[in-house]
Amino acid sequence: MMSIFEELESEVRSYSRGWPVVFDRAQGSYLYDEDGKAYLDFFAGAGALNYGHNNPALKRALIDYIARDGVTHALDMFTVAKRDFLQTFKEKILAPRELDYKVVFPGPGGANAVEAALKLARKVTGKEAVINFTNAFHGMTLGALSVTGNSMKRGGAGVPLVHATPMPYDNYFDGSIPDFLYFEKLLGDSGSGLNEPAAVIVEGVQGEGGINAARIEWLKALDDLCKKHGILLILDDVQMGCGRTGPFFSFEDAGIKPDIVCLSKSIGGYGIPMALTLIRPDLDVWEPGEHNGTFRGISPAFVTAAEALRVYWSDDELEKSTKAKGERIAAAFEGIVEAYPDANLLAKGRGLARGLEFANGDLAGKVCAAAFERGLLMETSGPDGEVMKLLPPLTLTDDELTKGLSIIDEACATVLN
Repeated sequence: MMSIFEELESEVRSYSRGWPVVFDRAQGSYLYDEDGKAYLDFFAGAGALNYGHNNPALKRALIDYIARDGVTHALDMFTVAKRDFLQTFKEKILAPRELDYKVVFPGPGGANAVEAALKLARKVTGKEAVINFTNAFHGMTLGALSVTGNSMKRGGAGVPLVHATPMPYDNYFDGSIPDFLYFEKLLGDSGSGLNEPAAVIVEGVQGEGGINAARIEWLKALDDLCKKHGILLILDDVQMGCGRTGPFFSFEDAGIKPDIVCLSKSIGGYGIPMALTLIRPDLDVWEPGEHNGTFRGISPAFVTAAEALRVYWSDDELEKSTKAKGERIAAAFEGIVEAYPDANLLAKGRGLARGLEFANGDLAGKVCAAAFERGLLMETSGPDGEVMKLLPPLTLTDDELTKGLSIIDEACATVLN
Protein backbone atom coordinates (compact mmCIF):
# COMPACT_ATOMS: atom_id res chain seq x y z
CA MET A 1 0.00 0.00 0.00
CA MET A 2 1.68 3.18 -1.20
CA SER A 3 -1.13 5.74 -0.88
CA ILE A 4 0.30 7.18 2.35
CA PHE A 5 3.50 8.12 0.51
CA GLU A 6 1.52 9.89 -2.22
CA GLU A 7 -0.61 11.61 0.41
CA LEU A 8 2.05 12.86 2.81
CA GLU A 9 5.52 12.71 1.29
CA SER A 10 6.83 15.71 -0.60
CA GLU A 11 7.09 15.81 -4.38
CA VAL A 12 10.85 16.20 -3.91
CA ARG A 13 11.23 12.44 -3.50
CA SER A 14 13.20 10.90 -6.37
CA TYR A 15 14.51 7.33 -6.05
CA SER A 16 11.08 5.97 -5.17
CA ARG A 17 9.78 7.16 -8.52
CA GLY A 18 12.12 4.85 -10.41
CA TRP A 19 11.67 1.96 -7.97
CA PRO A 20 7.94 2.05 -7.09
CA VAL A 21 7.88 -0.77 -4.55
CA VAL A 22 7.91 -0.80 -0.75
CA PHE A 23 11.14 -2.31 0.56
CA ASP A 24 11.13 -4.23 3.81
CA ARG A 25 14.37 -6.15 4.37
CA ALA A 26 17.96 -6.01 3.19
CA GLN A 27 20.97 -8.27 3.52
CA GLY A 28 24.31 -8.19 1.76
CA SER A 29 23.82 -7.19 -1.88
CA TYR A 30 20.04 -7.56 -1.84
CA LEU A 31 16.96 -5.55 -0.95
CA TYR A 32 13.59 -7.30 -0.55
CA ASP A 33 10.21 -5.70 -1.05
CA GLU A 34 7.28 -6.34 1.29
CA ASP A 35 6.10 -9.19 -0.94
CA GLY A 36 9.49 -10.90 -0.63
CA LYS A 37 10.81 -10.16 -4.12
CA ALA A 38 14.59 -9.83 -4.17
CA TYR A 39 16.40 -6.95 -5.88
CA LEU A 40 20.13 -7.08 -6.51
CA ASP A 41 21.40 -3.72 -5.29
CA PHE A 42 23.94 -1.99 -7.56
CA PHE A 43 23.08 1.33 -5.93
CA ALA A 44 24.23 0.62 -2.36
CA GLY A 45 22.73 3.69 -0.76
CA ALA A 46 24.40 5.97 -3.31
CA GLY A 47 27.72 4.66 -2.03
CA ALA A 48 26.83 4.64 1.67
CA LEU A 49 26.78 0.83 1.88
CA ASN A 50 30.19 -0.25 0.60
CA TYR A 51 30.10 -3.25 2.97
CA GLY A 52 26.57 -4.27 2.03
CA HIS A 53 23.26 -4.21 3.86
CA ASN A 54 23.23 -5.35 7.50
CA ASN A 55 26.78 -6.63 7.31
CA PRO A 56 26.91 -9.41 9.94
CA ALA A 57 30.17 -8.35 11.59
CA LEU A 58 29.09 -4.71 11.84
CA LYS A 59 25.58 -5.65 12.96
CA ARG A 60 26.97 -7.77 15.79
CA ALA A 61 29.15 -4.89 17.05
CA LEU A 62 26.21 -2.48 16.81
CA ILE A 63 23.75 -4.76 18.63
CA ASP A 64 26.28 -5.44 21.39
CA TYR A 65 26.86 -1.72 21.87
CA ILE A 66 23.16 -0.88 22.02
CA ALA A 67 22.42 -3.84 24.28
CA ARG A 68 24.90 -2.61 26.90
CA ASP A 69 23.33 0.88 26.85
CA GLY A 70 26.28 2.45 25.11
CA VAL A 71 25.97 6.21 24.61
CA THR A 72 24.04 7.04 21.43
CA HIS A 73 24.10 10.84 21.31
CA ALA A 74 27.08 12.79 22.59
CA LEU A 75 27.68 15.85 20.38
CA ASP A 76 31.48 16.30 20.66
CA MET A 77 31.90 14.90 24.17
CA PHE A 78 34.56 12.26 24.75
CA THR A 79 33.18 8.72 24.58
CA VAL A 80 34.62 5.24 24.53
CA ALA A 81 33.12 4.73 21.07
CA LYS A 82 34.76 7.86 19.64
CA ARG A 83 38.12 6.94 21.18
CA ASP A 84 37.98 3.48 19.67
CA PHE A 85 37.13 4.90 16.26
CA LEU A 86 39.92 7.50 16.33
CA GLN A 87 42.51 4.97 17.48
CA THR A 88 41.42 2.48 14.83
CA PHE A 89 41.29 5.12 12.08
CA LYS A 90 44.81 6.23 12.94
CA GLU A 91 46.13 2.64 13.09
CA LYS A 92 44.40 1.21 10.00
CA ILE A 93 44.14 4.21 7.68
CA LEU A 94 46.28 7.24 8.51
CA ALA A 95 49.52 5.69 9.80
CA PRO A 96 50.01 3.08 7.03
CA ARG A 97 49.57 5.85 4.41
CA GLU A 98 51.78 8.34 6.29
CA LEU A 99 48.91 10.81 6.42
CA ASP A 100 49.02 13.43 9.16
CA TYR A 101 45.52 14.83 9.65
CA LYS A 102 43.43 16.19 12.50
CA VAL A 103 39.83 14.94 12.43
CA VAL A 104 36.84 17.28 12.40
CA PHE A 105 33.40 15.77 13.06
CA PRO A 106 31.35 18.35 11.12
CA GLY A 107 27.86 16.83 11.23
CA PRO A 108 26.14 13.73 9.89
CA GLY A 109 26.41 14.11 6.10
CA GLY A 110 28.76 14.75 3.21
CA ALA A 111 27.53 18.31 2.73
CA ASN A 112 28.52 19.01 6.36
CA ALA A 113 32.04 17.81 5.61
CA VAL A 114 32.25 20.06 2.55
CA GLU A 115 30.82 23.09 4.37
CA ALA A 116 33.43 22.67 7.10
CA ALA A 117 36.21 22.39 4.52
CA LEU A 118 35.13 25.54 2.68
CA LYS A 119 34.69 27.55 5.89
CA LEU A 120 38.08 26.49 7.22
CA ALA A 121 39.88 27.21 3.94
CA ARG A 122 38.44 30.73 3.92
CA LYS A 123 39.27 31.27 7.59
CA VAL A 124 42.87 30.10 7.18
CA THR A 125 43.61 32.09 4.02
CA GLY A 126 41.41 35.13 4.51
CA LYS A 127 40.22 34.69 0.92
CA GLU A 128 36.67 34.08 -0.30
CA ALA A 129 36.99 32.54 -3.77
CA VAL A 130 37.02 28.79 -4.39
CA ILE A 131 37.79 26.95 -7.63
CA ASN A 132 35.50 24.05 -8.47
CA PHE A 133 35.14 21.92 -11.61
CA THR A 134 32.63 21.31 -14.35
CA ASN A 135 30.09 18.58 -13.53
CA ALA A 136 31.12 18.57 -9.86
CA PHE A 137 28.72 17.58 -7.10
CA HIS A 138 29.53 18.47 -3.50
CA GLY A 139 26.18 18.66 -1.70
CA MET A 140 22.86 20.46 -1.42
CA THR A 141 23.52 23.07 1.27
CA LEU A 142 24.32 26.56 0.00
CA GLY A 143 28.10 26.48 0.36
CA ALA A 144 28.41 23.00 -1.10
CA LEU A 145 25.87 23.86 -3.80
CA SER A 146 27.91 26.90 -4.84
CA VAL A 147 30.74 24.58 -5.91
CA THR A 148 28.36 22.09 -7.58
CA GLY A 149 27.91 22.14 -11.35
CA ASN A 150 24.44 20.72 -12.03
CA SER A 151 22.13 23.56 -13.11
CA MET A 152 18.96 21.88 -11.86
CA LYS A 153 20.36 21.40 -8.36
CA ARG A 154 21.86 24.89 -8.33
CA GLY A 155 18.52 26.32 -9.40
CA GLY A 156 16.90 24.99 -6.24
CA ALA A 157 18.96 27.36 -4.09
CA GLY A 158 16.69 30.33 -4.70
CA VAL A 159 19.55 32.79 -4.14
CA PRO A 160 22.71 33.64 -6.10
CA LEU A 161 25.49 31.12 -5.56
CA VAL A 162 28.69 33.11 -5.41
CA HIS A 163 32.40 33.00 -4.57
CA ALA A 164 33.11 29.97 -6.77
CA THR A 165 34.63 29.76 -10.26
CA PRO A 166 34.33 26.55 -12.31
CA MET A 167 37.29 25.20 -14.26
CA PRO A 168 37.33 22.31 -16.79
CA TYR A 169 37.52 18.87 -15.19
CA ASP A 170 39.83 16.28 -16.71
CA ASN A 171 38.92 15.48 -20.34
CA TYR A 172 36.24 18.17 -20.46
CA PHE A 173 37.59 19.13 -23.90
CA ASP A 174 38.27 15.52 -24.94
CA GLY A 175 42.02 16.05 -24.67
CA SER A 176 42.12 18.82 -27.27
CA ILE A 177 43.43 21.41 -24.81
CA PRO A 178 46.41 20.95 -22.46
CA ASP A 179 45.52 20.32 -18.82
CA PHE A 180 44.97 23.50 -16.75
CA LEU A 181 45.88 25.81 -19.65
CA TYR A 182 42.98 28.14 -18.88
CA PHE A 183 43.36 27.91 -15.09
CA GLU A 184 47.06 28.72 -15.09
CA LYS A 185 46.57 31.55 -17.59
CA LEU A 186 43.98 33.19 -15.34
CA LEU A 187 46.13 32.74 -12.22
CA GLY A 188 49.11 34.40 -13.88
CA ASP A 189 47.28 37.26 -15.61
CA SER A 190 46.66 40.36 -13.49
CA GLY A 191 43.93 41.33 -15.93
CA SER A 192 42.00 38.06 -15.80
CA GLY A 193 39.57 39.20 -13.13
CA LEU A 194 39.94 35.91 -11.24
CA ASN A 195 39.73 36.47 -7.51
CA GLU A 196 42.70 34.89 -5.75
CA PRO A 197 41.35 31.50 -4.58
CA ALA A 198 41.47 30.17 -1.05
CA ALA A 199 41.10 26.60 -2.26
CA VAL A 200 40.40 24.19 -5.06
CA ILE A 201 37.79 21.49 -4.41
CA VAL A 202 37.79 18.35 -6.54
CA GLU A 203 36.52 14.75 -6.70
CA GLY A 204 38.94 12.00 -7.74
CA VAL A 205 36.02 10.43 -9.61
CA GLN A 206 32.89 12.47 -10.24
CA GLY A 207 29.98 10.23 -9.29
CA GLU A 208 26.87 12.37 -9.70
CA GLY A 209 28.58 14.20 -12.54
CA GLY A 210 28.63 11.07 -14.71
CA ILE A 211 31.34 8.68 -13.41
CA ASN A 212 34.13 10.88 -14.74
CA ALA A 213 37.42 9.43 -13.51
CA ALA A 214 40.31 11.88 -13.38
CA ARG A 215 43.58 10.54 -14.71
CA ILE A 216 46.31 9.99 -12.13
CA GLU A 217 48.59 12.46 -13.93
CA TRP A 218 45.80 15.08 -13.93
CA LEU A 219 45.40 14.81 -10.16
CA LYS A 220 49.17 15.05 -9.69
CA ALA A 221 49.33 18.12 -11.90
CA LEU A 222 46.47 19.74 -9.98
CA ASP A 223 48.28 19.10 -6.71
CA ASP A 224 51.46 20.65 -8.15
CA LEU A 225 49.53 23.67 -9.41
CA CYS A 226 47.96 24.25 -6.01
CA LYS A 227 51.32 24.02 -4.26
CA LYS A 228 52.91 26.38 -6.80
CA HIS A 229 50.27 29.05 -6.22
CA GLY A 230 49.73 28.53 -2.48
CA ILE A 231 46.15 27.28 -2.92
CA LEU A 232 44.66 24.73 -0.53
CA LEU A 233 43.55 21.46 -2.15
CA ILE A 234 40.27 20.00 -0.87
CA LEU A 235 39.62 16.42 -2.01
CA ASP A 236 35.95 15.47 -1.77
CA ASP A 237 35.99 11.70 -1.20
CA VAL A 238 32.45 11.52 0.19
CA GLN A 239 31.22 9.03 -2.43
CA MET A 240 34.50 7.67 -3.81
CA GLY A 241 36.35 7.13 -0.55
CA CYS A 242 36.27 4.13 1.80
CA GLY A 243 37.52 1.81 -0.94
CA ARG A 244 35.10 2.59 -3.75
CA THR A 245 37.89 2.96 -6.34
CA GLY A 246 40.10 0.27 -4.78
CA PRO A 247 42.38 2.03 -2.27
CA PHE A 248 40.77 3.53 0.81
CA PHE A 249 41.13 7.04 -0.65
CA SER A 250 40.52 7.73 -4.33
CA PHE A 251 43.66 9.87 -4.51
CA GLU A 252 46.14 7.28 -3.21
CA ASP A 253 47.29 6.04 -6.61
CA ALA A 254 48.23 9.64 -7.51
CA GLY A 255 50.59 9.79 -4.54
CA ILE A 256 49.22 13.13 -3.36
CA LYS A 257 48.31 14.32 0.13
CA PRO A 258 45.50 16.87 -0.07
CA ASP A 259 45.37 19.65 2.51
CA ILE A 260 41.77 18.79 3.39
CA VAL A 261 39.77 15.58 2.75
CA CYS A 262 36.00 15.16 3.03
CA LEU A 263 34.55 11.74 3.95
CA SER A 264 31.02 10.54 4.64
CA LYS A 265 28.64 7.90 3.23
CA SER A 266 30.48 4.60 3.87
CA ILE A 267 32.82 5.84 6.58
CA GLY A 268 30.12 4.83 9.10
CA GLY A 269 30.20 1.31 7.68
CA TYR A 270 26.55 0.43 8.28
CA GLY A 271 24.67 3.27 6.64
CA ILE A 272 24.44 5.25 9.87
CA PRO A 273 25.07 9.00 9.32
CA MET A 274 28.67 10.04 9.87
CA ALA A 275 31.09 12.47 8.26
CA LEU A 276 34.71 13.54 8.68
CA THR A 277 36.70 16.52 7.49
CA LEU A 278 40.39 15.67 7.65
CA ILE A 279 42.69 18.68 7.90
CA ARG A 280 46.42 19.30 8.03
CA PRO A 281 47.32 19.98 11.69
CA ASP A 282 48.60 23.48 10.93
CA LEU A 283 45.19 24.36 9.44
CA ASP A 284 43.39 23.57 12.71
CA VAL A 285 42.67 27.18 13.64
CA TRP A 286 39.04 26.73 14.70
CA GLU A 287 37.80 28.49 17.81
CA PRO A 288 35.94 26.09 20.14
CA GLY A 289 32.41 25.67 18.79
CA GLU A 290 33.08 27.74 15.67
CA HIS A 291 31.78 24.87 13.56
CA ASN A 292 29.40 22.49 15.26
CA GLY A 293 26.20 20.48 14.91
CA THR A 294 23.84 18.52 17.14
CA PHE A 295 24.45 15.21 15.36
CA ARG A 296 28.21 15.31 14.86
CA GLY A 297 28.82 12.51 17.34
CA ILE A 298 26.50 9.58 16.62
CA SER A 299 28.22 6.90 18.67
CA PRO A 300 26.65 3.83 16.97
CA ALA A 301 28.31 5.06 13.75
CA PHE A 302 31.67 5.21 15.53
CA VAL A 303 31.15 1.59 16.58
CA THR A 304 30.32 0.27 13.11
CA ALA A 305 32.96 2.48 11.49
CA ALA A 306 35.72 1.15 13.72
CA GLU A 307 34.60 -2.44 13.18
CA ALA A 308 34.53 -1.95 9.39
CA LEU A 309 38.10 -0.66 9.49
CA ARG A 310 39.25 -3.64 11.54
CA VAL A 311 37.46 -6.20 9.36
CA TYR A 312 38.20 -4.78 5.90
CA TRP A 313 41.28 -2.57 6.17
CA SER A 314 43.73 -4.67 8.17
CA ASP A 315 45.07 -6.02 4.85
CA ASP A 316 44.72 -5.29 1.13
CA GLU A 317 42.29 -8.08 0.23
CA LEU A 318 39.28 -5.79 -0.24
CA GLU A 319 41.30 -3.38 -2.37
CA LYS A 320 42.48 -6.19 -4.64
CA SER A 321 38.96 -7.62 -4.90
CA THR A 322 37.45 -4.24 -5.73
CA LYS A 323 39.94 -3.61 -8.50
CA ALA A 324 39.45 -7.10 -9.97
CA LYS A 325 35.67 -6.84 -9.95
CA GLY A 326 35.93 -3.38 -11.42
CA GLU A 327 37.95 -4.75 -14.31
CA ARG A 328 35.27 -7.38 -14.89
CA ILE A 329 32.65 -4.65 -15.18
CA ALA A 330 34.92 -2.61 -17.46
CA ALA A 331 35.38 -5.59 -19.78
CA ALA A 332 31.64 -6.31 -19.80
CA PHE A 333 30.83 -2.68 -20.58
CA GLU A 334 33.39 -2.58 -23.39
CA GLY A 335 31.65 -5.66 -24.80
CA ILE A 336 28.33 -3.81 -24.77
CA VAL A 337 29.96 -0.80 -26.45
CA GLU A 338 31.28 -3.04 -29.21
CA ALA A 339 27.95 -4.86 -29.58
CA TYR A 340 26.09 -1.61 -30.32
CA PRO A 341 28.48 0.51 -32.41
CA ASP A 342 25.72 2.81 -33.66
CA ALA A 343 24.63 3.70 -30.13
CA ASN A 344 27.82 5.71 -29.39
CA LEU A 345 28.17 4.24 -25.91
CA LEU A 346 31.11 4.97 -23.64
CA ALA A 347 32.37 2.85 -20.71
CA LYS A 348 33.66 4.91 -17.78
CA GLY A 349 34.92 4.68 -14.23
CA ARG A 350 37.42 3.18 -11.83
CA GLY A 351 37.24 0.38 -9.29
CA LEU A 352 33.62 -0.36 -8.42
CA ALA A 353 32.41 3.07 -9.54
CA ARG A 354 31.41 2.33 -13.14
CA GLY A 355 29.26 3.96 -15.75
CA LEU A 356 27.94 3.36 -19.25
CA GLU A 357 27.22 6.60 -21.06
CA PHE A 358 24.34 6.70 -23.54
CA ALA A 359 23.44 9.24 -26.19
CA ASN A 360 20.84 10.77 -23.87
CA GLY A 361 19.16 10.44 -20.53
CA ASP A 362 16.05 8.86 -21.99
CA LEU A 363 17.98 5.78 -23.14
CA ALA A 364 19.93 5.44 -19.90
CA GLY A 365 16.69 5.75 -17.93
CA LYS A 366 14.99 3.09 -20.02
CA VAL A 367 17.89 0.67 -19.46
CA CYS A 368 17.72 1.24 -15.69
CA ALA A 369 13.94 0.71 -15.80
CA ALA A 370 14.37 -2.53 -17.75
CA ALA A 371 16.95 -3.68 -15.20
CA PHE A 372 14.57 -2.87 -12.34
CA GLU A 373 11.89 -5.04 -13.95
CA ARG A 374 14.43 -7.87 -13.89
CA GLY A 375 15.35 -7.32 -10.23
CA LEU A 376 18.38 -5.01 -10.41
CA LEU A 377 18.67 -1.54 -8.88
CA MET A 378 20.78 1.07 -10.68
CA GLU A 379 20.57 4.84 -10.95
CA THR A 380 21.53 7.34 -13.64
CA SER A 381 23.95 10.24 -13.29
CA GLY A 382 25.49 12.95 -15.41
CA PRO A 383 24.16 16.42 -16.27
CA ASP A 384 21.27 14.97 -18.25
CA GLY A 385 21.02 11.56 -16.58
CA GLU A 386 22.75 10.01 -19.57
CA VAL A 387 25.05 7.67 -17.61
CA MET A 388 23.93 4.32 -16.23
CA LYS A 389 25.74 4.28 -12.90
CA LEU A 390 26.94 1.25 -10.94
CA LEU A 391 27.90 1.45 -7.25
CA PRO A 392 27.50 -2.14 -6.03
CA PRO A 393 28.61 -3.15 -2.53
CA LEU A 394 32.35 -3.81 -2.48
CA THR A 395 31.52 -7.09 -0.74
CA LEU A 396 29.36 -8.51 -3.52
CA THR A 397 30.23 -12.05 -4.60
CA ASP A 398 31.48 -13.09 -8.03
CA ASP A 399 28.16 -14.84 -8.63
CA GLU A 400 26.21 -11.70 -7.75
CA LEU A 401 28.37 -9.68 -10.12
CA THR A 402 27.80 -12.22 -12.89
CA LYS A 403 24.05 -12.08 -12.30
CA GLY A 404 24.01 -8.28 -12.35
CA LEU A 405 26.03 -8.06 -15.55
CA SER A 406 23.70 -10.58 -17.19
CA ILE A 407 20.68 -8.43 -16.28
CA ILE A 408 22.43 -5.33 -17.65
CA ASP A 409 23.10 -7.18 -20.91
CA GLU A 410 19.41 -8.08 -21.19
CA ALA A 411 18.30 -4.56 -20.32
CA CYS A 412 20.59 -3.00 -22.93
CA ALA A 413 19.41 -5.47 -25.54
CA THR A 414 15.79 -4.66 -24.77
CA VAL A 415 16.35 -0.93 -25.22
CA LEU A 416 18.97 -0.79 -27.97
CA ASN A 417 17.85 -3.56 -30.34
